[in-house]
Amino acid sequence: MIHFTKEAKIMKETFTYLVGGKAGEGVKKAGQVAARLFADMGRSAIEMDDYMSLIKGGHNFSIVSTAVREITSHYLKADLVVALDQRSLDMHKEHVTEDGVIVFNSDAAEADEGKKVIGLPLTTEAKKYPEPALRLGLGGPSVLAAAIGLDKDRLKALIEKEYARGVEDNLAYGLAIYDLAREKVGTRFQVEAGQAKPMPIVTGNEAIALGAAAAGLDMFFAYPMTPVSSILHYLAAKSKALDIAVVHPENELAVMNMAVGAAAMGARVMVSSSGGGFALMQEALSLAGMTETPVLCILGSRPGPSTGVPTYTSQGDLRFALNQGHGEFPRIVASPGNMVEAFHLAGELLGLAWRFQTPAILLTEKHLAEGSMTVELDPSEVKPAEGLMHKKSKGAYKRYLDTKDGVSPLLFPPSKELIKWDSYEHDELGVTTEDPKIITKMNDKRRRKAEALVEHVKRLRTVNIFGEGRAKGPVIFTYGSTTMSVLEAVRFGELQPTIVQPVYLDPFPVWELSRFKDRKALVVEQSSTGVFASLLKEKAGIEATWTFRRYDGRPFEPAELAAELKGVL
Repeated sequence: MIHFTKEAKIMKETFTYLVGGKAGEGVKKAGQVAARLFADMGRSAIEMDDYMSLIKGGHNFSIVSTAVREITSHYLKADLVVALDQRSLDMHKEHVTEDGVIVFNSDAAEADEGKKVIGLPLTTEAKKYPEPALRLGLGGPSVLAAAIGLDKDRLKALIEKEYARGVEDNLAYGLAIYDLAREKVGTRFQVEAGQAKPMPIVTGNEAIALGAAAAGLDMFFAYPMTPVSSILHYLAAKSKALDIAVVHPENELAVMNMAVGAAAMGARVMVSSSGGGFALMQEALSLAGMTETPVLCILGSRPGPSTGVPTYTSQGDLRFALNQGHGEFPRIVASPGNMVEAFHLAGELLGLAWRFQTPAILLTEKHLAEGSMTVELDPSEVKPAEGLMHKKSKGAYKRYLDTKDGVSPLLFPPSKELIKWDSYEHDELGVTTEDPKIITKMNDKRRRKAEALVEHVKRLRTVNIFGEGRAKGPVIFTYGSTTMSVLEAVRFGELQPTIVQPVYLDPFPVWELSRFKDRKALVVEQSSTGVFASLLKEKAGIEATWTFRRYDGRPFEPAELAAELKGVL
């Protein structure tokens, strides 16, 4: 439980910290360090970065919300705001809680100071050391440490760990700001420790990478594109430790074609991109459909169309994901609702891609992909991705053997047998054909594989259901990262509905959703046209009574969403 000192006489369940400034001033790093600080205290924490598509200038801010209990979304109203410039001060002065405080850089901003608005000379102190602009962001964690009563030794250890480059200057600057903040801000908040051991904290992209690695990922191909670029950065940095070959080709066309080729040689492969880049992959994704090649694809949705708003979040690519590729072949699409689910789902989808020799798409959004959360991940819970392998038999090897479930045995080089993967329609051997009977036979084979896929998926956890609610009361439907916002909103508003989150979107789990058909449906999603609501109606016959949509590139804020839901529930 978080509480204020006796002077404030206030107790709070959650604590939120916000730091804002220009790109290039270390704002994102300041948010990450704050999140890790709370995680090291054994507390649940979630961090969100809001940044413009700029290398320098503009306005960036990071928010960290923390609690002893599980917390699933950040809050926009902060107890402590650190503003590094005038724009941040002006933008976030309305985002301070009733009992909170905003601390601003008095060298770069002006304001009437008082109990809730306090200026510190952050730039003046930074100019005492080399590269003062790069050092400025460290002021954020230093002010936070003072405000929550963290002792100097723990702050020193934090700086040595997180700001190792130029550590001596960083220590001097950080401790100087700490002293100034202790004098002017005081130990205003007392934040209790959570569980005895530190909590691991990962981003959604890191969770996806680790989940695929746990399932036996061999190779990863990607061309950087927000919001999934950090998968490439992370796996490149960890390639030796995870024993994964990481390749950065010249464009997305090469990414997907190289992945299909590598998978045909027996490598477990994964690719990632966002809308524009993924559009370039469609032809090769269809190639994987025809050649029956297992590829795991990560699609990070962002506001569009075209370049759109590159660094913000959206769920507008749902139909895009469901209709990837031309022609008829089995597709798998699923979307995780949090970082732990992202970890497990990445491994599960890689396994399904190999079991059924077809492309699988993990659909995510910037809110989950780049956000970070305290988690517990167990690699032993992820099954290795395995395919049906060919056993020696009489006659030539038939790459596309027509089996009962449509899944053909795999064989990889080196082999004395001829192995033929064919992008044209083909017979069982993989030889190109235009024979109408064989064309029909191969289409029937792929259709039976799709049917077998559905029956297999029915045995998996395809839907998450939270809360019992009233027996015939309204049901909130949501999916993907919006689930995190909905869960926190319900907790904040002390509401007791049933929340239904389809994890699998293709095959769509109508077998799980049919029991909610006669109940009033509230749909919460991040699209302007209600693509998820239309999918529910089309596939499951569930028509939304109310829809809550947000499409400004920002995730739902729990307190605001709670107020809207309460008005209906």
